[in-house]
Amino acid sequence: MPEASTAKGRATQARIVEGAAEVLREQGVAFTTLDDIRDRTRTSKSQLFHYFPGGKDELLLAVARFEAERVLEDQQPHLDCLDSWESWYRWRDAVVERYELQNDQCPLGSLFLQVGRSEPGARAIVAELMRQWQERIAEGIRTLRARELIPASVDVDRNAAALLAGIQGGVSIMMSTGSSAHLKAALDTGIDQLRHAAATGAGRAEVK
Repeated sequence: MPEASTAKGRATQARIVEGAAEVLREQGVAFTTLDDIRDRTRTSKSQLFHYFPGGKDELLLAVARFEAERVLEDQQPHLDCLDSWESWYRWRDAVVERYELQNDQCPLGSLFLQVGRSEPGARAIVAELMRQWQERIAEGIRTLRARELIPASVDVDRNAAALLAGIQGGVSIMMSTGSSAHLKAALDTGIDQLRHAAATGAGRAEVK
């Protein structure tokens, strides 16, 4: 998606993407047309194709990027403040609440099914989302280590990767069953493992 060259153009481009995201959430990807999006965003056909010359597929990728950013935004401020055990459980609750509200509807997943996960743009969006998400979890673990709440021997990247994998697995099962039990179990187990490392850290970490 080429970025608009003026502030006004960028605002229009963003308005189209946000409006398209609303329509897609309400109607689903399969039942949404460009005319639906133009009606919601009050955009002419020529204006739409000016900002998205690749048509619907290009617009869907832009919406997918927008939805990916929302995944992280919906976890704030907790995701960037993982500096105590209480803050980790607040983050855990925020993640569970987000996906329980979403239930079996996954706008991001639906978009990728429509565009195709093998499409380079879609793969790049997923990869960047996972990279940022894992890095923020890892930063929280580093903060625990810096505050001596867990021992220095804890493998930051491995624990962050395991937590993220657990979340993704729990969400996938929730999409199929409607139950958040596996998501809760994955988060609780991941945090419990960090606390266990603190409890067995030979007195070098204080559990609060």
